[in-house]
Amino acid sequence: MRIHPGRYTADMPDDFVVFIIGMRFNRPWKIHKWVPVAAAMPRMLKVLDQHPELGCLGYQQWFGRTTALIQYWRDFDSLDRFARDRDLPHLEPWRRFNRAVRDSGDVGIWHETFRVGVGQYEALYGNMPVFGLAAATAHVPVGSKAHSAAARIGASKEDHVEVEPY
Repeated sequence: MRIHPGRYTADMPDDFVVFIIGMRFNRPWKIHKWVPVAAAMPRMLKVLDQHPELGCLGYQQWFGRTTALIQYWRDFDSLDRFARDRDLPHLEPWRRFNRAVRDSGDVGIWHETFRVGVGQYEALYGNMPVFGLAAATAHVPVGSKAHSAAARIGASKEDHVEVEPY
């Protein structure tokens, strides 16, 4: 990945949704319990990659005992439709997971959903490849937006503290 020296931010002119989802291997030796759950995600991501009209703007993922996937969505309705649509690749794996694992404690799952209003976010990337929200939307130099976190997130003037840029 190409590193972009300097300071950059993301530019998203509309409301959006951040969806963070993950899985934890509570009993890693019970492979037959977590493999089906883990195997379902690549197919879901492939469908999202192939069909931007579904509303997923982009995502980043990490793997370990606890996995994490951060997705950026155009709106909550798009995310909800993807989760519930019988013709899309989420609903059936979710049902299979619940039948196979549900309250066993073998595999943990989690998610968090955040609706973000226009200008109610702050993103800063220093000496990074295009990443996160900037990869899902627009990667722009910090100079093209406000110079402080408080200003970028729309905090009041009282919240603003001047600091030397790094």
